[in-house]
Amino acid sequence: MITQFRNFAKSKWAIALLVVLALSLLVTGAQMDVFSSLGPRQVISAGDRSVDQATFRADFERVRKNIEQEQGRPVTVQEMVDQNVHVRYLESQTSRLGFLDWAWKAGIRPGKELIAKQVRQIPAFFSEITGKFDEDKYAQALATAGLTSTQLEQEFRDQYIQNHYAAALFAGARPPRIYGALIASQALEQRDGRWFRVTQDMAGRAAAPTDAQLTAFLGENAAQLRRPELRSVSLVVFGSAPGQTPEVTESQIVERFEFRKDALSIPERRSFTVLTAPSQQAAAAVAQALRAGQSPDEVAAANGLQPTPYAETPRAAVTDPAIAQAVFGSPGQGVVGPIQARVGFAVAVVTEVFGAEPATLEGVREAVLQELRGEAERALIYGRVERFEAARNAGRTLDQAVADVGARVVKLENITENGRRPNGEQINAPPQVFTTAWSLEKGGVSDVVDAGQGQYFVLRLDEVKPAALPPLDEVRTELTAAWIQRENARLLRTKADELAGRIRAGEDILAVARSAGAEIIVRTGVQQDEETAEALGGGLLEGLFGQGKGQAFVQPVAEDVFVVGVTDAIRPPVPALAAPIAERIRPRIGQDLVGGLGDLAISAGQRRTKAESDPALAREALGLPREAPATPPAAK
Repeated sequence: MITQFRNFAKSKWAIALLVVLALSLLVTGAQMDVFSSLGPRQVISAGDRSVDQATFRADFERVRKNIEQEQGRPVTVQEMVDQNVHVRYLESQTSRLGFLDWAWKAGIRPGKELIAKQVRQIPAFFSEITGKFDEDKYAQALATAGLTSTQLEQEFRDQYIQNHYAAALFAGARPPRIYGALIASQALEQRDGRWFRVTQDMAGRAAAPTDAQLTAFLGENAAQLRRPELRSVSLVVFGSAPGQTPEVTESQIVERFEFRKDALSIPERRSFTVLTAPSQQAAAAVAQALRAGQSPDEVAAANGLQPTPYAETPRAAVTDPAIAQAVFGSPGQGVVGPIQARVGFAVAVVTEVFGAEPATLEGVREAVLQELRGEAERALIYGRVERFEAARNAGRTLDQAVADVGARVVKLENITENGRRPNGEQINAPPQVFTTAWSLEKGGVSDVVDAGQGQYFVLRLDEVKPAALPPLDEVRTELTAAWIQRENARLLRTKADELAGRIRAGEDILAVARSAGAEIIVRTGVQQDEETAEALGGGLLEGLFGQGKGQAFVQPVAEDVFVVGVTDAIRPPVPALAAPIAERIRPRIGQDLVGGLGDLAISAGQRRTKAESDPALAREALGLPREAPATPPAAK
């Protein structure tokens, strides 16, 4: 079986090579289907735009791989679902497609020439030799990524529509001056106030909790404290044990060297510049100017030509045979041509010649040895895999088949679904190991799984430890500290509210502060600037500027400190000082305004096209139950 499906299994990962294109595309799928009436149900429907289950699954897989690259660790679909990534992605794509469908129908339609120009500016589609756009490389890159030119151009078209609409919004958005005046007024407003600090010592401290209180606290925080499901597996690997390498004989090394000697050698390379002219007469004039001492850039500029430089290029890398023959047939540096090229006539200027460097056995021995060892190891693995499958099909048990073929069994104990140990350590294993482990029932054995790069494994699920709350004794110390911290915070807040209540009831703040053993602090001319916030604390400024004149406030300023105070006076800013600031901040207000208008436009477009999504189909596309499991009640 593994022999039959090996190539297919490898090809399914080709879609991940989209990253090589550096386009960060989230393809929306083809828009026309002659079999639409018989086709798959749509995860997203937005007017003439839609996304079926296969496309949604492929798009979400790209998102998963991007997250893996960003975080540098394996990320499972289930882990993303647990973080609600699939819902956020589904909602954002639905809004986006709804807006794009509306915008297209409203007449925002970039021309084909504009899209073609954008495609031809992507470096990944350029030839390393000519430095120009290469149609063949473009087609190969798209095929490797599993994309069509239609899909790629549709994505560029969508991006242009969004950028064009956003530019129009920004150009037309002019926030009223009163907006800037309000913010400037707030920034320059001054206030007078009095306040005092309420500390934990004033409020008292909580005593150690009883077991009953800890048990209740454990239950209240069950969602955070529940330990994840753990699984233990036996992983059958078919590669050689660490330190063991296949034997390679000297005759094999010599034979491979002789076979690949030319490929391992460095051929003659030349640096030169080619100028292509439309006629033989024009090429002759170019050659004459070059031989007269003018540089290729000067001659190209004078004749309206585009010079094509080649740096240390071997003959095999020159795509035009006539140019290659002329350049590498010349005795050395100098002007070559005119040359009858494939297209028009060409003249070349050879500037450097680098002689060939024949390979020697000793110079490439290690590279040849590693190549042969790699081939031998892959052949060994393939042979073991095929013999293992044959043994299993013949009725041999897993352990018997492992012993028959010389495979190894690696035990992975107590692993989480996202590939970590209970202490949080990330396990160095392919993501397929963890997805396979969570696809089996206890005692189940997987088929042979292709892990990529010539590696295969078989997995047996040995043990399952369901998710559960830890025993109280195991978390007593941490739980006690958390409970005391919560109770101390409650006592402190209660004390601060009590003192503020006395002030609101009419008692003088000085008397209230003295009764609590606190020192009164008086400040005048306080402003909401960075320096003041750093000196007094953001919490205090929030309280002082959040109340009207004569009103009391209570605010936390540290984990174990509150302030209770009164706003005594409010002084408006001087208009002459506020006006310049108001004008300076208007552009920033405009940016924020455009952002809000853009969100409204996307929502309006979605409503206009009646764009909708089917979360159940989305979950089904990701291999999940159609209905999400019930969410446990939140801790009170």
